[in-house]
Amino acid sequence: MHLFRRFIVILLCVAAAGSALAQTDEIQVYDAAIAPVGIINLTVHDNYTWRGSDTPAFRGAIVADKSLNGVAEWAYGGAPWFEAGLYLPLYSLTHSGSLLYNGMKLRALFVTPDAAHREFFYGVNFEFSFNTTHWDEHTYTSEIRPIVGAHLGRFDLIFNPIVDNSWNGVSGLEFVPATRLSMALSENYKVSLEEYDDFGRITHFLPASAQSHQLFGVIDVNTRWASIEAGIGAGLTSASDHWVFKLILSKDL
Repeated sequence: MHLFRRFIVILLCVAAAGSALAQTDEIQVYDAAIAPVGIINLTVHDNYTWRGSDTPAFRGAIVADKSLNGVAEWAYGGAPWFEAGLYLPLYSLTHSGSLLYNGMKLRALFVTPDAAHREFFYGVNFEFSFNTTHWDEHTYTSEIRPIVGAHLGRFDLIFNPIVDNSWNGVSGLEFVPATRLSMALSENYKVSLEEYDDFGRITHFLPASAQSHQLFGVIDVNTRWASIEAGIGAGLTSASDHWVFKLILSKDL
């Protein structure tokens, strides 16, 4: 119980600092875990914006409010330190009931081997996207996601200082970090607090009121059939979607 009280205090401190999220197909903090060598893994991401913006982010964009966004992520363990990934299809079910195809993504993930059993671990993920016109203003975008984390007994602390690139120069790079603080309840159950931020361009952050900040409470469950991650996110600024639900199902095939 003493450890649990300490964990709650830490969560409250992080929550007071604030957090963030913009509409996306994948709401996840990377922990440097990858598929075993020669194994294909399937992860299905889905998130539903229960209360969000009812104004398109750009002309013709999907409206966030009452939309379901998701993707099937196919990964292959190429080496103890490398995993290749394909996101296909990316899809949305809009508030009006339209089912839309949003594009595809490729990724290359490099990590410290056997990260789950290391006290300190790190890695970097490179992601390249082809987007449809209703999902992003830019047809081609990319992401650089460094991964830094530590396993401290029952606790995990992970930071992904993500930089998004729309191929319009260094001044157009955007800082969208993600953070995860977790506590293991048992071998198969874990609770976490996740923070997702969008500060805007790295050369000139948006005013605080225009930044997207969102905080998620998450539970992870490992079963014989699949790994399950489910969470509820609350927006902390007027520029954030107010309530978002996420579900991630993962299984080695």
